[in-house]
Amino acid sequence: MFENRFDNFFEKKHQLDYKPETMYQMLRNTAKMHWNETAYEFQGKKTKYSEFMSKVETTAKALYAIGIRKGDAVTVCMPNCPQAIDTFYAINRIGAIANMIHPLSAQSEITFYLNCSNSKAILTLDQFYEKVVAARADCQNQVIIIMAKIIDELPMYLKPLYALKTGNQYADLPNKAYSLEWNEFIKMGKNYPLPLPKIDFQIDRCAVILYSGGTTGTTKGIMLSDLNFNALSKQSLVAMDVDLKQGDSILAAMPLFHGFGLGIGIHTCLTNGISCTLLPIFNVKTYGKSILSKKPNFIAGVPTLFEALLRTPGMENANLSFLKGMYSGGDSLSIELKHKVDEFLKSHHAKIQVCEGYGTTECVTASCLTPKNKYKPGSIGLPYPDTTYIICEPGTTTQLPIGTEGEICLTGPTVMLGYLNNEEETANTLKQHDDGNVYLHTGDLGYIDEEGYVYFKQRIKRMIITSGYNVYPSQIENIIDGHPKVLLSCVIGVKDPYRMQKVKAFVVLKPGIIADDSIKEEIIQYCSKHIAKYALPREIEFRDELPKTLVGKVAYRVLEQEELAKQENLNKQQEEK
Repeated sequence: MFENRFDNFFEKKHQLDYKPETMYQMLRNTAKMHWNETAYEFQGKKTKYSEFMSKVETTAKALYAIGIRKGDAVTVCMPNCPQAIDTFYAINRIGAIANMIHPLSAQSEITFYLNCSNSKAILTLDQFYEKVVAARADCQNQVIIIMAKIIDELPMYLKPLYALKTGNQYADLPNKAYSLEWNEFIKMGKNYPLPLPKIDFQIDRCAVILYSGGTTGTTKGIMLSDLNFNALSKQSLVAMDVDLKQGDSILAAMPLFHGFGLGIGIHTCLTNGISCTLLPIFNVKTYGKSILSKKPNFIAGVPTLFEALLRTPGMENANLSFLKGMYSGGDSLSIELKHKVDEFLKSHHAKIQVCEGYGTTECVTASCLTPKNKYKPGSIGLPYPDTTYIICEPGTTTQLPIGTEGEICLTGPTVMLGYLNNEEETANTLKQHDDGNVYLHTGDLGYIDEEGYVYFKQRIKRMIITSGYNVYPSQIENIIDGHPKVLLSCVIGVKDPYRMQKVKAFVVLKPGIIADDSIKEEIIQYCSKHIAKYALPREIEFRDELPKTLVGKVAYRVLEQEELAKQENLNKQQEEK
């Protein structure tokens, strides 16, 4: 589509030095400098870089032994665990494509992902095996299933406990006609007689497929390159502005199928010598315990993770002075929640603030970050090195002046190759501007101030129009979250015969606060002091919790669908009368 997009990329002047290397090659070069240090830890079992690289090579040979070649797609349907990390880099080692999906995906979704990517094999856990088998039945081509087990990667002292807990639930071996058990698969790699071919770097080669709604809200496969991930690694380190020491670690809680988890939590850390403590499952209680026991230097997560941290039992007297960086991404961090988290950090002896990142899966993950020592309320910070942000009139390539609100667009080495098998959606999202650069049109509204700080306002599609006025839910949520009795809120627009749409707020109160009409009135009165009359919530509904997406974002679309269904039922009842 853009024939000259990558011409002479490495000869052009950049702030950072980018090398023509694959993700595996970048990892290998880092491993040579950290050979006897821990690459990752899983449930207390540590793996050094030397062992890690050996495992990657053996896994790559195993993939080659079952017929996977350069350009073939292999689906990874796994939580954060060693087999998934080893396989991800092994796929890259042989020039194949890593198709990353959530292990909790529905059967029909797995079929879609396998067909969309034309995958030749899928790696999954024993507990998801039956679902994957059923999904495979509807695939367009034959798919080899590789079945791994968590117990194989546990330290010896935990294996009996795990076996006792799970019993014989996943004891049966997979169907030999089309499946391989992990240890059998790895044995094939150890016995593979030939050296693997050298894979040369290609700047426009699809190395990873991640999935996102794209600009239309429908599922899209996002094609990402080696350069995308490697550039992210270099840019993130500069943007974070931290002094790395031997033995630094991160609590890798964000999942592998998500750009934030894979790009920052895994690749950026492993290629900079930061050890990854892998968490396969997230829950509030174990997360808090992991922070206190592992004492990670870095934490990265979505806002709901940090909101949960504030009310985690056992954290009252915690000393968090070991933290060097805390990064929020994947969803908008409200001004009030940032204030609460910063106060929490300060009161627990941490000398940092939570930094908010902004980005989209179409550029792997973050491409903008708030500086560690300077925060401007409402800002998502400064663009990454070699990344340019501009504001355009929505739906056009016309650039708007400083301070004017419009669509956030960006260009840089982390911008995706395009959407898989969807040229129309790619053309709607990637556009060549008059300066010759290809810009990612994010579908987000925002502006840039005179100092270059970027401000995110709202997804264009999420904007509420009431009585002719534009209302941005995130702004209303910021206000409601500031009420002393409110823990979390989500604002949506619902149909209204007079206003077209009215503002409705779903509110989770702090523990111990009883929901009643008096609290509703308090919130409305509080809002009236900070919000224009036309934007005030016309309805407030209390919830014990808000629905979340698979990565922990507040699922506002679920609330919208619930309201739509409720309205349709009401209309049906009126028609019957």
